[in-house]
Amino acid sequence: MSNIPPRTAEMTRTTGETQIRLALNVDGSGQAQIETGIGFLDHMLTLWSKHGLFDLTVAAQGDLHIDEHHTAEDTCICLGRALDQALGERRGIVRTAHSYVPMDEALARVAVDLGGRAYCVVHAEFRTPRVGQLGTDLVAHLFESIATPARMNIHAHVLYGHNDHHKIEALFKAFGRALDIATRYDPRLANAVPSTKGVL
Repeated sequence: MSNIPPRTAEMTRTTGETQIRLALNVDGSGQAQIETGIGFLDHMLTLWSKHGLFDLTVAAQGDLHIDEHHTAEDTCICLGRALDQALGERRGIVRTAHSYVPMDEALARVAVDLGGRAYCVVHAEFRTPRVGQLGTDLVAHLFESIATPARMNIHAHVLYGHNDHHKIEALFKAFGRALDIATRYDPRLANAVPSTKGVL
């Protein structure tokens, strides 16, 4: 497609619990600068950016003296909102995609649909309560927090594995790669909305 407008977005979210600033370029090269105060979340979002070829900048401050929940949740809400804004009417995009990603002994599959409807299914079992500063019980909620404001379906499944770090890393890499494919332009669509309804 010619004359493609930039697919970028900037988000801010200020509450009594967090202050988030986020910038996203869907058509980036995988550059990331992530500072949430939650080291493992920074690592996962950096992986997502690198494997999806998204440029992502996040500066987050939150009530980490309580726990990591609010900061991680609000960061993902901002990411979902940024995706929705950057994609606009979603004309000409592939829309649906999936990716399988191995991480040593673990294998994850993520399928996405950018069809304008929010839904999230995560099947993953973890052996430990935390990986670094992130509770493993939050992983499914983080995907939900992206899917809802992004108006997208996410179906994420850890097929097998033993190490929780590897399982979560495989999920975020697969999510990035699936979303990279789903957000690509298909020239055969000629800028049409990828739906029989004509709108998303």
